Amino acid sequence: MNLQRKFGAFALVALLVLALVPDADAQRRRARRAPAAPPTPAIAQHVTIMDGASGAILSCENCEAPIPPASMAKLMTVLIVLERLRAHEITMDTRFRVSEYAWREHGAMSSGSHMFLPVNAEVAVRDLLQGAVIVSANDACVVLAEGIAGSEEAFVALMNRRAAELGLRSARFSNVTGVDHPEQRISSADLARLARHLIMTYPEFYPVYSRRQFTFNNRTQMNRNPLLGAFTGADGVKTGHTDESGYGLIGSAVLNGERRIIVFNGLPTMASRNSEAQRLMRSAFNDYAIFEIASAGDAVGEAQVRLGGRRTVQLLAKEDIRVLAPQSVRAGLTAHIEYSGPLRPPIARDQVVAHLVVEGPDFETQRFELVAERNVGRANWFARAFEGLRLTLFGP
Repeated sequence: MNLQRKFGAFALVALLVLALVPDADAQRRRARRAPAAPPTPAIAQHVTIMDGASGAILSCENCEAPIPPASMAKLMTVLIVLERLRAHEITMDTRFRVSEYAWREHGAMSSGSHMFLPVNAEVAVRDLLQGAVIVSANDACVVLAEGIAGSEEAFVALMNRRAAELGLRSARFSNVTGVDHPEQRISSADLARLARHLIMTYPEFYPVYSRRQFTFNNRTQMNRNPLLGAFTGADGVKTGHTDESGYGLIGSAVLNGERRIIVFNGLPTMASRNSEAQRLMRSAFNDYAIFEIASAGDAVGEAQVRLGGRRTVQLLAKEDIRVLAPQSVRAGLTAHIEYSGPLRPPIARDQVVAHLVVEGPDFETQRFELVAERNVGRANWFARAFEGLRLTLFGP
């Protein structure tokens, strides 16, 4: 009887366990019916948004951290070539030979971007530059480097020297193509500074960056910049992609006379790069504004002068005073004049003697130079003596 009760209890427990175990087929059916979770949106990394006119950085998301630049490094390669052209060391019609190294390692025999340069062919600088800019041709970059400096290594030394001269402190180049190398790094902020320098210094060449396609040797390839033709006013500049860098972009556009430059990398697909490029460029124009405070030469205020021929001097804006800020902080901005004073004569006309300081919550303080409106000499001996007596008796 005892044994039967125990067995009965065991059987009851077993039945309960089986009843609680989910049916495997039912699980699979439910899994098939359940909608898949949406993928996490890809967000650009190391973002820089820059005002093209002033070079001011409007938004920085880890933008000073050195990153692998991929083909965005080609901006420096192209800059060195443009400088040699301007110095008349070469011309657009100068022809360079395609070495076996350029052909085999970076041309049609490679998996990287190229313009199908035939080995041992003599190719004009004009075509090589277009290939490097429009279709990101690695073989063109190597041929240019070897033709100008004798070797890629020697050309890279020129790139690093020029980067240092331009103040691109994060830049370290190891090749002319941007292919992954553990020591090749530059921040997105420095890439923006480099792009701005190229745009402003070589306006006659920069339109090449806006060309949608390039044909060489009966082969037509498209420019992969996703902003061209898709964002109003977009006119450059360079895409980049490697396994280490992900998909990235240096983009630039002009709307209503204002230029913005964006830089980012780290995206997993070309499609995500395209959508982030559109989003960031819209933000660059819609979320940030330029506020005009004064034009160059406008009177902004006055400063006190001690022991001078005049007791005050007007302060003029040395240059146009334009404040770049997110739209959201505009209402909280304030401005005041700072100088070490009263000023001591002699004071020369156009001498910088003060600053207009603009500051506010969630805003990086900006300072603008103010100059004296006129010469101010020292007061005569009687005025200086009287002022000295006044200070002794009453204080400043």
